[in-house]
Amino acid sequence: MPEITHGLPVLALVALLAYLLGSVPFGVVVTRLMGLGDVRKIGSGNIGATNVLRTGSKPAAAATLILDAGKGAVAVLIARAALGEDAAQVAALFSFLGHIFPVYLRFKGGKGVATFLGILLALSWPVGLAACATWLVTALIGRISSVAALLAAALSSLWLQPFGQGRMLMLVIVLTVLIYIRHAENLKRLKAGTEPRIGQKKS
Repeated sequence: MPEITHGLPVLALVALLAYLLGSVPFGVVVTRLMGLGDVRKIGSGNIGATNVLRTGSKPAAAATLILDAGKGAVAVLIARAALGEDAAQVAALFSFLGHIFPVYLRFKGGKGVATFLGILLALSWPVGLAACATWLVTALIGRISSVAALLAAALSSLWLQPFGQGRMLMLVIVLTVLIYIRHAENLKRLKAGTEPRIGQKKS
């Protein structure tokens, strides 16, 4: 963990602002702006890029992916520039919590993968790139988004060591555990052999 250099009131304010930013449901916003309906009524009902892709719009899915990753990255970068590493990690955690438990959607949010990757890229771009590469290679081989996400999250803690980012370990472990919890239904479908592949409409 980084050295704590700011008091609780300051870090609480960072947490609140990061949470509100992370809560912005870009999957819902993008699909509505593009006239694709409510993504929560499509496929799995998730607000992330994988489910947005089930609308048939690759641009909408790409925009959702970039914006969901971007909000986590922006929260981290602003907190780091303004206050330092302790604030950056607080912003990382709470922007992620905002995405999976968004106040704007009655705390029913996404699974956090894109936001997680954006956070890693902002905290340490080599670690972030390694995690993104893990996701991409796994997705290209297996064509199952959840498997790629779970493997990228699981290996992210290992990527910290070669790049000297051990101070991020506790944060990354917590985020990884949350990702696995949010993928509980995916894990059940994977076990049953019914998990849809990337681009496949869920029946």
